[in-house]
Amino acid sequence: MLLLFAVTIAGDRGRAQDAVHQVFLRMLEAGNLRQIADPKAYLFASVRNAVLNVKKAQQRNVVLEEESAWFDPPQRDYAAELNLRRALGALPEDQREVVVLRVWGELTFIQIAEILGISANTAASCYRYALARLRQVMCAKEDSCANS
Repeated sequence: MLLLFAVTIAGDRGRAQDAVHQVFLRMLEAGNLRQIADPKAYLFASVRNAVLNVKKAQQRNVVLEEESAWFDPPQRDYAAELNLRRALGALPEDQREVVVLRVWGELTFIQIAEILGISANTAASCYRYALARLRQVMCAKEDSCANS
């Protein structure tokens, strides 16, 4: 009964099952089911609240499409943009974070250092290594870089 009820609210069996499981886990951890006057009504209300909480959380999450634009130049070069996105994704995580914070976040190396818990010199080094790697990858893919 609880699962059927949860499915009608959630619209998805998997999310409904997760909500029902969450309710029972919370009840087992709390151990106060004996104190509840109407356990059946309590279970239905708890399942409803769990499903609604999951739905609220999912509404806050914005799904980014794989092909969504990071850049908006007047004449877009989709192939180069895709190559850059792939090259950026291939960077080590620390370098990628620094590049995103520096380029898109427009932060200084001191600000980046504070955010990531590293020194400003380390942030600058990560940025320099990342740019060198991006340049190497982009030039190899586009075969259009002159000696630089």
